[in-house]
Amino acid sequence: MARKKNVTFNDIAQYTHFSKTTISRYFNNPDSLTPENQQIISDALDKLNYKENKVAKILANGQTEFVGVLIPSLSMNYYSEMLNQILASYKKYGYKFLVFAGNGHDETERRYIQELMSYKIEGLIVLSHTLSSRELSDLQIPVVTIEREDQFVCSVNTDNYLGAHEATSLLIHNHCDVLIHLNSPTKENVPAYRRRAGFQDACVKAGVPHEVIIRDFGLSYQEAAAPLQEIFDNIEQKYAGQKKGIFLSNDDHANILLNLLIRKYHTLPDDYELIGFDGAPISEQAIYPISTVGQQIDQIADEAVSLLVSQMQERKKRHPVPLAEPVHKTVPPLLIRRQTTT
Repeated sequence: MARKKNVTFNDIAQYTHFSKTTISRYFNNPDSLTPENQQIISDALDKLNYKENKVAKILANGQTEFVGVLIPSLSMNYYSEMLNQILASYKKYGYKFLVFAGNGHDETERRYIQELMSYKIEGLIVLSHTLSSRELSDLQIPVVTIEREDQFVCSVNTDNYLGAHEATSLLIHNHCDVLIHLNSPTKENVPAYRRRAGFQDACVKAGVPHEVIIRDFGLSYQEAAAPLQEIFDNIEQKYAGQKKGIFLSNDDHANILLNLLIRKYHTLPDDYELIGFDGAPISEQAIYPISTVGQQIDQIADEAVSLLVSQMQERKKRHPVPLAEPVHKTVPPLLIRRQTTT
């Protein structure tokens, strides 16, 4: 059986009576053609059953349609769900993703970025906190960060202060005697720092006894389990007989603390209320679904990819106009009430 001949630019040109240069412009710079001519060529591609040769296109114009993604860890539910949503944007935007999970080491993550650049990525999404936005801005490609320091690059973040304030206000409304916030060491220029501020401001305004516990919990269950066990034991002793409202900085830690309570009491005691942060799948899947501050992860991912795509598309124009300054978008959180709050 004879092998079916691939449709070439010459075939399309003959079918449409356009030049091969015009056909090339359709693929590489469609905005240079009128909408009517774009439609004529698009219809011809369908009639001829044209199959695009991606490798040939990359070699011709150097545009890979690859986007790099650098995340801190896949073991935490928030990051894995954010990655799921970013990858799902392919259907809407048509870009493919090359992903590296960082390890918190500067040189290692620089090597990851060098590897990504060697694949001619057109843009980069960064959730890792390791490298400064100043360094990322020097990459000469569009960069969008999510929930990290972002002074010199575009970003999409949650309103962390509002989310924390709402979570704390719910615990106050539920008549907790003492409020406790568990968090990791966080610099003031990182959006998540505002969770601590929102918690403290709500407590001070209401005149409620409160404590902030800062501890390095790492980026995995194995790293977080021991310090959370120690903190739980201390809370049990220090606040015995009081109703405790605990606001944790993420849903993974809220789930670990919930498991510690269930192991000891075989249920969630009436003198504990828990609220996490993120709206990650683990909060809904826990043995007692956990109240949480939902980050609207799907919307954040879409906003980040959209912001990146707009910059990448601008660079492809004949006379691109770069951003005068970084764009910072904020997505409002949603307080999700479940079984760990009354």
